Amino acid sequence: MSLESKIQQDLKEAMKAKDAIALKAIRELKSFITLEKTKEGGKEKLSEAEEIAIINKALKQHQETYEMFKQNGREEQAQEEAAIIEVLKRYLPAQLSAEAIEVKIKDIIARTGAQSIKEMGKVMSVATQELAGQDNRLIAETVKRLLSA
Repeated sequence: MSLESKIQQDLKEAMKAKDAIALKAIRELKSFITLEKTKEGGKEKLSEAEEIAIINKALKQHQETYEMFKQNGREEQAQEEAAIIEVLKRYLPAQLSAEAIEVKIKDIIARTGAQSIKEMGKVMSVATQELAGQDNRLIAETVKRLLSA
């Protein structure tokens, strides 16, 4: 099942369940996908990596909003943002453990032949493609640590 059909199915289920927060999150995600497809030079069918990038963008926006609400003591809005974040996370691929990411990065380093921190960009370009949907901050920290050793 493609992401778009899964979103459409979940939208129907959220409407039936009268789940306002899930509806809001799913409609926003659907809107982001439609915008990406209809922008100038957009494609009719998005790749999985492009879909994941859209979800990550939405997640990042909601996480920043959540942090702002938390800092300003607006607990009710912060809880709503946290609920939206949880709904959006359902559409991301399962997150690998730090150990699994490290194993994959060691393999990428061996394949690219990177020896020093100066070659981090080469490793990161391959790692972000192969580990799409994973925590980029964790990937970058792991690459940096392994190349510095």
